[in-house]
Amino acid sequence: MSAPNELPLVDLQGIAMRFGARPAPGLVGRAMRSLGLNDPPVVTHAVDGVDLSVKPGEVVGLVGESGCGKSTLGRIAAGLLEPTEGEVRVNGQALEGLDAEQRLAARLRVQMVFQDPFASLNPRLRVSRIVGEAARLHGLTDADGEDDYVAAQLQRAGLDPALRHRYPHQFSGGQRQRIGIARALAVQPSMLVCDEAVAALDVSIQAQILNLFMDLRDELGLAYLFISHDLGVVKHLCDRVVVMYLGRVVESAPVDELFARPNHPYTRALLAEIPSIAMRRTAFNTIRGEIPSPIAPPSGCHFHPRCPQAMPRCSTEVPKLRGIAIHHTSACHLNDGG
Repeated sequence: MSAPNELPLVDLQGIAMRFGARPAPGLVGRAMRSLGLNDPPVVTHAVDGVDLSVKPGEVVGLVGESGCGKSTLGRIAAGLLEPTEGEVRVNGQALEGLDAEQRLAARLRVQMVFQDPFASLNPRLRVSRIVGEAARLHGLTDADGEDDYVAAQLQRAGLDPALRHRYPHQFSGGQRQRIGIARALAVQPSMLVCDEAVAALDVSIQAQILNLFMDLRDELGLAYLFISHDLGVVKHLCDRVVVMYLGRVVESAPVDELFARPNHPYTRALLAEIPSIAMRRTAFNTIRGEIPSPIAPPSGCHFHPRCPQAMPRCSTEVPKLRGIAIHHTSACHLNDGG
């Protein structure tokens, strides 16, 4: 657990990410443009003005429905995507103000563990090279010590080092995810961004990987941005939870506070869908309607077309994320009595 006033390890401020469709290529595209026949560019608003920070040793859960922008935000935090707008800070330093060497060092501190443990590993490389190549490239080991270094990373991730000369297809899904974790650990990061890192695994294997994450936190002091749709896992694993909807943060609170006193109607709807033994006769209802397209998001509060408590102002005014309790913020017009 981090200290209350500790400087964030990663601090995202005003992050926006928009993806635009490319114009038609070649002669056809040039001809269409010269005649003014091109369609206007289609812009996807993946992330819209998000602030998010993770302190050293902290585990932050990032939750929301598919398509809400949480994976995009995770990739920005890990340095895999450059935001359209906003600032990324690592240890208080803005990446834009760093030279190439400092920028690389900052980005090595944040590594990513992906959802699909097979697609994220090069099938043509042996595990020894998958895990060791980046460490050797960045001077964390040399050619003579690489084999021992790889063996240590695999052992730390719970894999038998004797298997390091095999290829990814020779491992189970859980073992492949451990390889991905070992690869991330090999560059000695301070934080892991885990994007649905256990979603593709069997339930029994999920528990093993989650326990591994917690053991690594205790051993190495790692921080995590844990992206998940499984609120049960988030409740068990995280210190703080951030809820996203259609590119925006709608609520953020310590995990116990959020599960005990959810404020935003979207958060309450998500928590109402968690199965419980104590409520086994309850008829669970999904959130009405479908998440709108990020190409044409609704005006005002993005959630208002699906919200049972929507008011006229919800369709025109964007609610501000404001404090409603200690370390608890929510973006809802209901909080100001409007």
